Amino acid sequence: MRVLATVALLGVLSTPLQAQSLSDLIQDLFIFGDCGEPLCLSVGAGHGDHFIPSITQGTNTVIGFLETSIARTVAATPISATSSGTTYTLVGGLPVPSSSSPGPIFGERAQTLGKGRFFLGGYVTGLEFTTLNGNPLDNVTFNFGHQDVDPDTTYGDPDFENDHIAVNMALELNTTSFFLNATWGMLDFIDVGVAVPFVRTTMQGTATAQVMPFGNSTIHNFGGDPANPIMRSTTVVDGSASGIGDVVGRLKVNLGQSRKLGAALLAEARFPTGNEDDLLGAGFTSVRTMAVGSAQFGDFSPHLNLGYLFRSSNEVNDAVWTAIGFDHRMTGWATVAADLLGSWQVGDTKQALPGDLVYTTPIDRRIQSTSVPNRSEDLLNLSLGMKFRVRGGAILVVNGIAPLKESGMQPDFIWTAGLEGAF
Repeated sequence: MRVLATVALLGVLSTPLQAQSLSDLIQDLFIFGDCGEPLCLSVGAGHGDHFIPSITQGTNTVIGFLETSIARTVAATPISATSSGTTYTLVGGLPVPSSSSPGPIFGERAQTLGKGRFFLGGYVTGLEFTTLNGNPLDNVTFNFGHQDVDPDTTYGDPDFENDHIAVNMALELNTTSFFLNATWGMLDFIDVGVAVPFVRTTMQGTATAQVMPFGNSTIHNFGGDPANPIMRSTTVVDGSASGIGDVVGRLKVNLGQSRKLGAALLAEARFPTGNEDDLLGAGFTSVRTMAVGSAQFGDFSPHLNLGYLFRSSNEVNDAVWTAIGFDHRMTGWATVAADLLGSWQVGDTKQALPGDLVYTTPIDRRIQSTSVPNRSEDLLNLSLGMKFRVRGGAILVVNGIAPLKESGMQPDFIWTAGLEGAF
């Protein structure tokens, strides 16, 4: 017992009192030398604070852009449709099937479940981020400019203002989400639902910074001594976080349903329940309202969704949401589903990368601030999947999503697998 108690005590004492968040690790990617702040040089150099974010707005913009890009992608993780399987409507007081197909995977159809019916689904979605606005995440470059120490003179005067820091970054970021989706047919024409995600995010990153002096001066450095200044430094970060993500509430109202055509309205809200600092949630509320139209021609069921996505964020734009696709029951046990999922930015981009570094003294020259291009937040994804009826009436779901437009922090592929059923 004493041995066990000693081991337990050592375990408690060896556990960090407060672990760094993943957001902190993004900041740490830009910490070099011994100052402890992003892009702060050696304290003994005498010019240590000339590049830090609180002094140089461009630096702050870059770090904020990375965090916002990740948050926007987390907020856009696809959630399965509100209902699946055969849906019903009341005709003469009796339930009559209103669909023969188990329905789409990420698009929405007009049919509701039917009064008193339930739909439950569990899904795992995984993605590995590979690009940032089309630039590979394993080779991102940033050039950070010097503070304008004398606003009364031209930028570049004195000469050491022409120095800049070049950073090459390689980032690995992966997210795996488990969604529990539940919908209840409150009335024959009204469904209410909730989706609860559990998210795990892992991150590894390496960044190498090089001080680029304009002349032979070495007053900006990461340490060393005047005879042997350290002009190059590398930092490495590694971390992970798990927890609940942003919970989603849904309401769908069927406006009218015939044997072939149907229309509905869908309202959906994502609440900032996930820890933003650990990249588990977006950190803001988003509300999507959408008109849904669908049709049935035998076993072929097309649908069209059009809506508006409001985001309570000063860094991420609102968007117009679109989905057009179909589900087709090929056999009694197999259905194929496809969608084009679009999100189209509304208004001017709220947060963009800084422009080039422009110098006029002592010579005119321009340095590209980053290899990442400024682009709109428009998204277009192709979703293709299958649904299989398995023993007991449950439905097995497999799906893949491929981005068709380069925007923000993106993976090459998003996979989803799940099990669902209505009863």
